[in-house]
Amino acid sequence: MSRLAPVVIDNGTGFTKMGFAGNNDPSFIQPTVIATRDGGSAGSGAPSVPSKPSFLNSSASSNLASKRGIEDLDFYIGDEAVANSKTYALNYPIRHGQIDNWDHMERYWEQSIFKYLRCEPEDHSFLLTEPPLNPPENRENTAEIMFESFNVQGLYIAVQAVLALAASWTSSKVSEQTLTGTVIDSGDGVTHVIPVAEGYVIGSSIKSVPIAGRDLTSFVQNLLRERGENMIPAEDSLTVAQRIKEQYSYVCPDIVKEFKKYDQEGDKYFKKYEGVHSVTGKPYSVDVGFERFLAPEIFFNPEIASSDYLTPLPEVVDTVVQTSPIDVRRGLYKNIVLSGGSTMFENFGKRLQRDIKRIADTRIKRSEVLSGGKMQATPMEVNVITHKKQRYAVWFGGSLLASTGEFHSYCHTKAEYDEVGPSIARHNRVFGTVG
Repeated sequence: MSRLAPVVIDNGTGFTKMGFAGNNDPSFIQPTVIATRDGGSAGSGAPSVPSKPSFLNSSASSNLASKRGIEDLDFYIGDEAVANSKTYALNYPIRHGQIDNWDHMERYWEQSIFKYLRCEPEDHSFLLTEPPLNPPENRENTAEIMFESFNVQGLYIAVQAVLALAASWTSSKVSEQTLTGTVIDSGDGVTHVIPVAEGYVIGSSIKSVPIAGRDLTSFVQNLLRERGENMIPAEDSLTVAQRIKEQYSYVCPDIVKEFKKYDQEGDKYFKKYEGVHSVTGKPYSVDVGFERFLAPEIFFNPEIASSDYLTPLPEVVDTVVQTSPIDVRRGLYKNIVLSGGSTMFENFGKRLQRDIKRIADTRIKRSEVLSGGKMQATPMEVNVITHKKQRYAVWFGGSLLASTGEFHSYCHTKAEYDEVGPSIARHNRVFGTVG
């Protein structure tokens, strides 16, 4: 009997990517947001306590309507939720990578599976993703919902960083397929720097950086406001800032020289953004200048945006590698993998590689001086991997691994779940290792 393709769902803080294993791109990419009639605790901003939803007592996936009242099925997810935000309350079930409201998340999965992917969950295995240091209780809740409510055939909960490493194998810069490397995963809500050795995350060395896509967008918005771009309608200002960031921004090698270039040859570097008022339909234009290189610069000089966080990203990456076990450090420097939309800026990888190399070389020179010239260290190879699948690297890595022949043997099955219970999901067999 031929198996149907596994379903791969990557739920991020900002966006969810979903589709089937073996495909190059997700079938659907939409905001991780749900619109409900009743705002509930998540709508008011107070985090809800993760608990087992009351409707998980039945295992029949087709009886979702009978398990709840009809009004409980009156909700939208993704782009439809945003479109209905005037009459429904918007709720974001994931915060900083972690699932915050399990009832809303279950409903989000429900529409993802039945309305968008249009598949019968009992006929498919599912690969879901999780952030680094995800509490075991969250994995149990996920397994409970997937097996009890949707009756899925099999379940594998993969760490996002490991999938991002697998996705980087498509890059021409990768000489060997390895699951050892440092993953810089920067999306909409948070940036993580995660060291991985042979498919296992080195949890004690993970660092989180409170700068991501959302911060860059609000920084651009502030720059435009301070410069007096009064043409932008107030209700469109965030959208305009986001589009300017995505369409025109790039990373420069030297911020001082870049300012000089704009001052001397402004016509060459300044751009014009053409927009249409979302309410009146009238066109307007906005000059785009220093925002082009200042937006992603806050990864390398965070002090230009805020005095709350001052450590540049290259320094964070170096610290993560240096606090990892000494025998894997060279492998972590050699394979620094980028993942997520906020790493897509032009020259982001080049600048990062240059700055990390400088930090590592300075340390080596200092150790040689301290040894009085007796110790000659081998130069450190620093390699930052960029590739075409970078934006959706986690989903693409999941698609690659779930399409391998051995994927089903790594999954937790419904039979195993029925025998052991939710605790079965606490541990995963890791690809390429004996488990």
